[in-house]
Amino acid sequence: MANAIQQISAVTAMNLRSVPSRLGTSMVIVIGIAGVVGVLVALLSMARGFELTLATTGRPDRAIVMRGGSNDELSSVLMRDQAQVVMDAPGVAKGSDGKPLAIGELYMITDIAKRGATTPNNVVVRGTTARVLELRPEAKIVEGRMFTPGVREVVVGRTAQKQFAGLNIGDKVDVRDGPWTVVGVFDSKGDVHESELWVDVDALMTASRRQAYNTVTAQLLSADAFRAYKDALTSDPRVTVQAQREPDYYASRSESLNQLITVLGYSVAVIMGIGALFGALNTMYAAVATRSVEIATLRAIGFGSGPVVVSVILEALALAAAGGVLGGAIAYVFFNGYTVSALNMQTFSQVAFQFRVTPDLLWKGVIWACGIGLLGGLMPAVRAARLPIVDALRSA
Repeated sequence: MANAIQQISAVTAMNLRSVPSRLGTSMVIVIGIAGVVGVLVALLSMARGFELTLATTGRPDRAIVMRGGSNDELSSVLMRDQAQVVMDAPGVAKGSDGKPLAIGELYMITDIAKRGATTPNNVVVRGTTARVLELRPEAKIVEGRMFTPGVREVVVGRTAQKQFAGLNIGDKVDVRDGPWTVVGVFDSKGDVHESELWVDVDALMTASRRQAYNTVTAQLLSADAFRAYKDALTSDPRVTVQAQREPDYYASRSESLNQLITVLGYSVAVIMGIGALFGALNTMYAAVATRSVEIATLRAIGFGSGPVVVSVILEALALAAAGGVLGGAIAYVFFNGYTVSALNMQTFSQVAFQFRVTPDLLWKGVIWACGIGLLGGLMPAVRAARLPIVDALRSA
């Protein structure tokens, strides 16, 4: 065993030392695999960023309540008397004014074009109250001021302001029934609400001629109070509602797009990986042919065929790993933190989010690269081991 390991080390070191002399052909593997890994990691980081944006929205001690059987906020309807029952249910914390810290909200969609474009996109308009900053303390006004109750004024999420046109303070935006004035910008630590426009719920109801909320969001006494709160609502004959913890609800809204992007990422990587695999095969076959005399000489002086096979595979893995690291580095430099917006098919609205190139995605990229390198080096390695010693030495 020790002798085999020494032989593998010696042959592998010889192979790697010869890489600079055939740098051009070796770079075919490195660059080809770097392209595969770069695309794979970039697409998966898009899915990861979208998933994290929704998964980090909300707190476990807050609940969102919708009409029973509703899939999302847009399809839910709660009449005012039903919303009041939800707000007064046991387990809801009190606000600074001594009243239940719960808000009935109206969820609507408006059309706004992205910056530099003319095609309109669906953007969420959330009718809420000035108490929303107490209910969601992670949200802070960072520019301008909060909207005035009963007035057609808008505060916009920081991410929405970056992605969509006409959302600077003082701009007019068509929310419902005419223009509304942007008076403030809020930051909510990059969660999904930063892609929204917030307006006064009563003003929005008047403008849209609506008399019902879509949902109620409630601050609970603690995260442990959720079960009792949910049981109190489901057993109350006055309402037919369903309650979810905020993080659970928003995480469920990312499933469809996350799956689509992930499938797309791996599909593209497979197609590109096939091309990179053929490049690796050609390169390693050429490397074996170039060093056929060296390999035959080593076997003639006592080196086994096993160490030769392993050394060729290790060379292919080393080049592939270098390509994987390079591709991951490119994805991290150019895409990590890059902000885009995409249509969430489960809510029919645009959600702005950042690409997240996380360590586990980089590891996936390197593993993917090594897989290509292993397949690309296996057949040339077997050929090297089977190379007739006499024929190789005569060709010298």
